[in-house]
Parts: sequence; structure tokens; C-alpha cells
Amino acid sequence: MNPQISIIMGSTSDLPVMKQAAEFLNDMEIPFEINALSAHRVPEEVASFAKDAHKRGIKVIIAGAGGAAHLPGVIAAFTPLPVIGVPVNSSNSMDGWDSVLSILQMPSGIPVATVALDNSKNAAILALQILATGNDSLLEKVVKFKEELASKIVKANNELAKVKYPFKVN
Repeated sequence: MNPQISIIMGSTSDLPVMKQAAEFLNDMEIPFEINALSAHRVPEEVASFAKDAHKRGIKVIIAGAGGAAHLPGVIAAFTPLPVIGVPVNSSNSMDGWDSVLSILQMPSGIPVATVALDNSKNAAILALQILATGNDSLLEKVVKFKEELASKIVKANNELAKVKYPFKVN
């Protein structure tokens, strides 16, 4: 089994955030790999990884980083693959804004799709949706996932209907 999605993080301190993506992909039975690569500590390895990822069968890269958060952009500069950036609110971060803006504000020609702060699950969902554009069985998984999300809201409203207040009218 070869990985289709690569999850990359700047360091293992990002794992508590990035494991959300791994868990979702595992639940969806999508082959993935997960590694730590630092744009600042091992830039040559990052460049090599990014240049060769598509040759190894990777279709989408999810890259999470905190602080200055250069990793997703550096990967995007070297790969023809879609890159989804996950800003991580790290110990040296300014409430995560530095990470968000570092990933979001990419120059023209080097796009990085950016999800919400600390939300690697959304990155994994987006990666699955990208793969599903050319794969009917994956598209069925996306449709089922979306249906399950909708059913949670229906259930929540049924539970809310049971909550009583003197001036509640529904």
C-alpha cells in the first residue's frame, strides 16, 4: 500500500494538532504517511521531499507549522502537488496569528490552501475531497461523511426541542 497523502509537520511538537488529520484519514481508509521536516533546520530535505513527492505517488500534501510557519510555503514552492497548510498555535506563537498569516499570505504563483488554526482535520477532509474528484469510491466516502454531519445537526435539534424554558416557543 503506497501513501496518497503526506502529512508533514515542522516538529513533533505539532503532533497533537496534526494527529487529527492522521486519525481522519485512517478512519476513511486512505493510505498516508506522516513525517517531521523543518524548513529551517533541514531545508535541503524539505526541498528533496517536495520535489519527489509526486514521483512516489503522493497526490496531496498537508503541511502544519507554527510560529513563522514557512514549511507549507517552502513545500509549495518545490512541488507540483496541492499543498494544504495547517497553522499551528505553537509555544513561540502570537496566539497563532503569525502562523495563520505566514501560510495564508503566499505570493502569486505559490498557492497554499489554508485551514483554520489547529484544524488539521479540515485539511484531511479537503485532501480527501481533492482525491475524490477523480475517484467515485472516495466521492461516496465524502458524501457519506457529509450526510453524517447533517444527521448530527438533526439529532441536536431534536434534543434542543426537549429543552424547556418558560419563554421558549419552539
